[in-house]
Amino acid sequence: MTSDSRSIADAGRPASEGVPESVLVEIEAHLRQRELRREDLYQRARRLRRLAQGTMSRLHAEGTASADLAEIRRAMAELADWLRREGRGDEPLALDAFQEAVEAVLLGAVVAGTSLPGPSDLGVDPEPYLLGLGDVVGEVRRLTLDRLAHDDLAGAERSLTLMERLTRALLRFDTTRAIVQLKPKQDTARALLERTRGEVVMARFLARARPSEATGGGTP
Repeated sequence: MTSDSRSIADAGRPASEGVPESVLVEIEAHLRQRELRREDLYQRARRLRRLAQGTMSRLHAEGTASADLAEIRRAMAELADWLRREGRGDEPLALDAFQEAVEAVLLGAVVAGTSLPGPSDLGVDPEPYLLGLGDVVGEVRRLTLDRLAHDDLAGAERSLTLMERLTRALLRFDTTRAIVQLKPKQDTARALLERTRGEVVMARFLARARPSEATGGGTP
């Protein structure tokens, strides 16, 4: 077919009017609903994050926060269910909230001396669980230092042992950052463990030196 004949054939076809208005309206409605869902998710995640932060503060200050821990677990399950139904691509907005909620629940178990729950117990994916586990190492360090400040060397040594176990558990995993940003948590946990170990060793040395000082064995 020559160019002239193609031009004649094309002249008989109707010109495209572009994307139909009904399609554009449908896309606008979809985007508005997506924005509303994201705002809803942001508020839910923000409430869970603030609850977790407040609970950890109470655990350190008072040694207990059972009602708050129960509320965290309920809120985690509710948010996870909401994501399964409504999230569709916006799950990263809830990652920090799940991470802090996991951290708070694990800290609660540490303070209570009970077994640490796993991801399936909390209704969360392994990725935020591991991030929360990484952060709880720092919370156990805080407990260790508090016990040292109160001359509870035995308690500090028990906390140090737990830090070692948690850090070993964390270092067990080797996965790409595209799946979970775990390497920074592992590096931080390792550094905190070494620093805490040095502080406990120093406290142990000082505790052994005190009896000789009390009996006059020190240098005049």
